[in-house]
Amino acid sequence: MVLKLNKVQKIILIFLILTSAGSWLLLSRQSDAGNNNVMMRAMMLYDPLAISLFTASWTVGMAAMMFPAITPMALLYNRLIGGGDNTTQRQKQTDENLMSEEKPKYNNKKSVSLKLTLFVTCYLVVWALTGVALLLGWSIPMNSLLDGNGKQQQLVDTIFGVVLILSGLYQFSPLKTKCLGYCESPMSFFMRRWRNGIWGAVRMGAYHGLYCLGCCWPYFLLMVALGWMNLLWMGLFAAIIFGEKIWSRYGIWVARITGTGFVITGLFTMVGIITLQNNVTVNNMQGSSSSSGSGISSENIQDSKSNDSNMKGMSFITVSHDSNESHLTI
Repeated sequence: MVLKLNKVQKIILIFLILTSAGSWLLLSRQSDAGNNNVMMRAMMLYDPLAISLFTASWTVGMAAMMFPAITPMALLYNRLIGGGDNTTQRQKQTDENLMSEEKPKYNNKKSVSLKLTLFVTCYLVVWALTGVALLLGWSIPMNSLLDGNGKQQQLVDTIFGVVLILSGLYQFSPLKTKCLGYCESPMSFFMRRWRNGIWGAVRMGAYHGLYCLGCCWPYFLLMVALGWMNLLWMGLFAAIIFGEKIWSRYGIWVARITGTGFVITGLFTMVGIITLQNNVTVNNMQGSSSSSGSGISSENIQDSKSNDSNMKGMSFITVSHDSNESHLTI
């Protein structure tokens, strides 16, 4: 379905693109060492302020990564609740059949704006809560490694390998296929989940966030593991997500090719060919050994700023050979 945009829809499109671009710019100006310190405090000390800062940063990242992919959904929702002079007669008839109770409100511009705002906001709220859940959930296995054990790196490799393999296998699951189907076909989503009124906008925004979560949670779990706020990982996963959602009918192949790459990388990690680390994990392990198994102290976390100031990214890949190691810093 080709949708001819009216003036309001063009404004929505420009707003979403500019918001995404502005979010990318804001993220690029943040200090890697500062992000590392915030994430360490959130994971190790469960500091409410650090968790709040991480959540705010995560939400900005969601706007940067996800707004381009949800643009077709937002534009179709605006058309359904606001009508438009550029819609064809067939499209108007489809709209009326889908949500006849909304028809009297077509000319209420304030109502249309409020509903669209609530739809997008509730979508972001789902992802904000997901970020907190992923951060705290990831901290549990990571904190369990801080026991002064000299084999910590081997355990970290195993965990990273398992996460990669599970993320890759999920790309082939029926749930992934179902959720992706609703994300890449906005009309199918609204035909199944349509609700009228203000409360309907809230519910549909949350539903869309949940379907999107069903599509994309492996990418963001990996981002927490590999180092949140690393622009290279963010850009890579944002491109994959965009390809999945926008490339109708073939988006599932983008997901499956990506899943295959995850599984292969996970197997290489588990057998020691590749070592995936992020600065948070490295500093946590260093802090553990200096505190004799009692965990990382506030001083260790504060000192990490100076340790990370010379590192340009939050994660790096080490490809191990028999007697040498080559480091690729990302």
